[in-house]
Amino acid sequence: MTSAGSRAVPGADARDTALIADTGRPSRREQILQAAAQLFAERGARAVGVDDVGAAVGVTGPAIYRHFASKDAMLAEMLVRISQRLADGARERIAAAGPEPVAQLRALIDFQVEFALDNPALIVVHDRDLPSLPEADAARVRRLQRRYVEEWVAVLARLHPGDEPSACRTRAHAVFGLINSTPHSAGRLGRAATGELLRRMAWAAATG
Repeated sequence: MTSAGSRAVPGADARDTALIADTGRPSRREQILQAAAQLFAERGARAVGVDDVGAAVGVTGPAIYRHFASKDAMLAEMLVRISQRLADGARERIAAAGPEPVAQLRALIDFQVEFALDNPALIVVHDRDLPSLPEADAARVRRLQRRYVEEWVAVLARLHPGDEPSACRTRAHAVFGLINSTPHSAGRLGRAATGELLRRMAWAAATG
């Protein structure tokens, strides 16, 4: 994922949708994760204290510890959770698209674009703060990310039967880099126009 530095993230707020409960009404734990994601994106995880996160959700810092053992635990949960959701979601989108690789690729591109538009703060946090995770948590995130990439590689290999798997993997990462540019560009064109442009560019990168 691409980095947006330590500035505020355009288009991001405390409602990064990947962290909202399925009911649509975030629990206190979800609110803490949402606030932490935004603060970590703006300042970097190391510069944010538990009291800062508490203030953002209207609770005292010590109250955070009823939900998370530490700030590192917040960071680990948000990155593991979104990596799991991407890996599982890719498989679901591919299955729903049917057997044709063209339809599967379009479904994957739509999925990644939706994620990037909804979660610019998480993109920044992942890019900048993944190395701050304890090794076991970082390894789990990377395993899930490899699963996600390999879902793309399998589809791309069917579209480009002459390519080596490494070439398909390179195509996939190029598409991720393009789509995950949203921390730099979100809000400039509006969501619908940005999404459409990203889809067209991603399709060209994946199929060209």
